[in-house]
Amino acid sequence: IKFPDKTLRQRARKVKRYDRSIERLANDMIDTMHDAEGVGLAANQVGVLKRVIVAQLPDDDEARVYINPEIVHREGERLVEEGCLSVPGYVGTVTRSIWVKFRALDLRFKLIRIKADSLLAQVLEHEVDHLNGILYMDHLAEHEQLRAVEPLVEGEEQNMMDRSYVGPGRGAAEVGIKSESDDARGVSVP
Repeated sequence: IKFPDKTLRQRARKVKRYDRSIERLANDMIDTMHDAEGVGLAANQVGVLKRVIVAQLPDDDEARVYINPEIVHREGERLVEEGCLSVPGYVGTVTRSIWVKFRALDLRFKLIRIKADSLLAQVLEHEVDHLNGILYMDHLAEHEQLRAVEPLVEGEEQNMMDRSYVGPGRGAAEVGIKSESDDARGVSVP
């Protein structure tokens, strides 16, 4: 679903119980995310108002599925360049947390707790925002506007942001903000 479809502005509903439809939805979302070369996707981006997100960072072997995800704590701020599969061809500079504590259910309906920084934190914030009807454009710095992504010149390497999805790409460096480690992974929290 692409902006300005009104589904993107609706709050997704909590998943009350596990059934096979949730697994099918997650698999469809993973396929859609892969086809679009994204790193994250929320269920309302495929027209389903359920609190389900998927994520797969560039170095991950497989996609992660999170049911009823929520950010329970945020720490710090950093400026990053962000795009979205539902707003293709544009990017903008937004403020995101340096790290987040996050919880959700997995496909077995078991509780997962994660402390994430860098790209994973950014993806989790972006996708949970989607479930709440918030788009990254709502976070643009006052002086910022969306910028069109320039088409590639033949032979030029494409970075993550040029593919219109969340990622550190050139954004964090361009605005002079560094995170503790740009390749850090989520770490389970007991």
